[in-house]
Amino acid sequence: MTGYLIKRLLLMVPTFIGITLIGFFIMRLAPGDPAELRAAGGLGAAAGGGISVEKRGSVDEAIAQWRAQYGLDKPLHVQYLVWLKNTATLSFGESFKDNQSVWSKIAERLPVTVKLNFWSIVVVYLVAIPLGVYSATHPNSVGDQVTTLAAFILFAVPLVWAATMAIVFICGGDFYYLFPPGGLESIDFSDNWPIWRKLQDRAWHIFLPVVLLSYDGFAGLSRYMRASMLEVLAQDYVQVARAKGLSEKRVIFKHALRNSLIPQVTILASILPGLIGGSVIIETIFSIPGLGQLGFESVLARDYPTVLALFTVSALLTLIGILISDLLLAAVDPRIVFGRRQQ
Repeated sequence: MTGYLIKRLLLMVPTFIGITLIGFFIMRLAPGDPAELRAAGGLGAAAGGGISVEKRGSVDEAIAQWRAQYGLDKPLHVQYLVWLKNTATLSFGESFKDNQSVWSKIAERLPVTVKLNFWSIVVVYLVAIPLGVYSATHPNSVGDQVTTLAAFILFAVPLVWAATMAIVFICGGDFYYLFPPGGLESIDFSDNWPIWRKLQDRAWHIFLPVVLLSYDGFAGLSRYMRASMLEVLAQDYVQVARAKGLSEKRVIFKHALRNSLIPQVTILASILPGLIGGSVIIETIFSIPGLGQLGFESVLARDYPTVLALFTVSALLTLIGILISDLLLAAVDPRIVFGRRQQ
């Protein structure tokens, strides 16, 4: 196991370089120039909101100065090598938008996004596995048909539309005020509150974003769990266990469930990137100060250092998620032996 872990960690290095290389060049080839935005914005504000023809020379000179300051006047491959060297030391530079340290901005918001995605993964598996087991053990029943229909409906509902409708109907928009429309804490939140009141307030704020972020995942995962459980229940060893007189509950939860979880563990590697992408929508709509909201604002401002830093963090989280998925797969399936061949 140790040897396999070392190999996978070493393999993550070229994978990470390839991912960041593609992301870097796509970002640089996108339309828009941050130097032009900074120069035109500064001179436009100084000129009362407009830039006259006489100031065109000043604008061009300012653009050249900003490009030199940002390092945008160098060839793309040189820019990438400089960025990769700085990234290796966790130095993501300064934001083009406000000249603040990119790493400090990410460190401030990273715990929020990690917490949001962690609870979303927990909800996905806590809901999907029991639903999948129930549907597989009661095939073609009314409950199975209802859960299947609900799963397909949830799977087809766009996240943007669902979040918007939630704000309109149950977040004080036009109908009910069951959940707050944004933020992680109440306006009157105080550190002097009892611990139970703090947890209650934060849970009230994060409940709806977590549900919206995870409904797509548990809708799809429950169908995978159902299919996997049905396949396992048809295996010979399950029929033998029933023939021995074991109770149906023992057959399902001791003999069938563990093998049914094997595909669900591998799906974890694909759920994490989807949650990270969905957090951009949820954090923006609900005004949650996480990496998703920061990324959306940075893209609009053509803030290359911040966008690339967020892309790097997301890539690392995805690679780590894939590694954890493989390690959990070995824990669930004892037939898998990493690092050596089974005799």
